[in-house]
Amino acid sequence: MRLLTREAVLAFRRAPLLSALSVTTIAFSLFTLGLFGLVALNLREALRGIEERVEIVAFVLHGTPAETVTLATQDIAAFPEVQRVNYVSEDEALERARRELVEFRDAYRDLQVNPLPASIEVRLREGHRDAGSVERVAERLRGFDFVEDVRFGREWVQKLDHLRNITGVVGGAIGLAFAAVAMVIIGVTIRITLLQRAREIAVMRLVGATKWFIRGPFLLEGALKGLFGGALSLLLCYGGYLLFRDSSEGTLAGLVFFTPAHMLLIVVFGVLLGLGASVLSVGRQLRNV
Repeated sequence: MRLLTREAVLAFRRAPLLSALSVTTIAFSLFTLGLFGLVALNLREALRGIEERVEIVAFVLHGTPAETVTLATQDIAAFPEVQRVNYVSEDEALERARRELVEFRDAYRDLQVNPLPASIEVRLREGHRDAGSVERVAERLRGFDFVEDVRFGREWVQKLDHLRNITGVVGGAIGLAFAAVAMVIIGVTIRITLLQRAREIAVMRLVGATKWFIRGPFLLEGALKGLFGGALSLLLCYGGYLLFRDSSEGTLAGLVFFTPAHMLLIVVFGVLLGLGASVLSVGRQLRNV
């Protein structure tokens, strides 16, 4: 193992510029992927706060018996998607309108007849606040005979889903494009190293060295480049995170960074990226050496 490590480290000295280019390319590919990951992570946190306010409102027909509504709310509360159910009577709806709609307070005060219907407000559990789940629960609420109308801001919920999906797809596509470029550059670096050591490899074959003994240093070299690139990408991501957070004058003070598990995943992905490029390049080039 010591010999493999020594040979892998020596490869950096033999081609320092190409090695630096490989590490930098991996770093920037993972940095790009990491930036979109940070955007997606913080967007998810922001959406989680917004989604907590996602509410389905079922308006109740005037004159519906209280017992019917009580039984229905108990039934709705038993839905697996439902977190909380709240019944708002006609009087409570009017009082809320007077309190929250200040510009219409005088108009509501002079009313002889309450025009506002009673309603059942439904909040959903985390994991069931996507457009599909909201639509399914709304459809079940429409099935009650006493429900006049159901509203939940369909377009708004669908836009939240759409925004979340676009962020993930764009980030993944750009990151994979950079990853492909990184693999090509690592492959070129390994290929040049193999050509430089062609005579040495031929001698090792003559004395009976196994193919894995020959390949080992090159594979380790690729893995080390991926490791360094992954670590460098985390530093770049953290620098970008601090820059955005500190330059926002407090408006982005709530930004979050990757968890330790996320950071480990990025580094491991970098190692696999470098190792994969080395495996492809070594396997192809050794046949010609």
